[in-house]
Amino acid sequence: MLSFVTDENFNNDILRGVIRVRPSLDIARVQDVGLRGANDRTILEWAAREGRILLSHDLKTIPRYALERVRLGLPMPGVVVASRDMAVGQAVEDIVLLADYSLDGEWENQVLYLPL
Repeated sequence: MLSFVTDENFNNDILRGVIRVRPSLDIARVQDVGLRGANDRTILEWAAREGRILLSHDLKTIPRYALERVRLGLPMPGVVVASRDMAVGQAVEDIVLLADYSLDGEWENQVLYLPL
């Protein structure tokens, strides 16, 4: 099963919805793992070490830094960028679908944009 981490500004309503629908899902927040206030590169490095896909709303820097890691040959388990304009229910549904129907390693070195 996939493991996720949300960045600091990820919508907590979406996170709570995902946990409510899939309480067994392995999902952490950067705030809870000692990365509050950390820069994007540090978060991506941590996510790579932990094998967690990063969930973010950051369209500007996260995809750029994630693809930079790929170009440099560094591990990058994947990034999912959810549009801030998405309805919470749709975001929850899309993330749960990814978690339920993706294979381990399927999103490695990729940036995926929601909605699906």
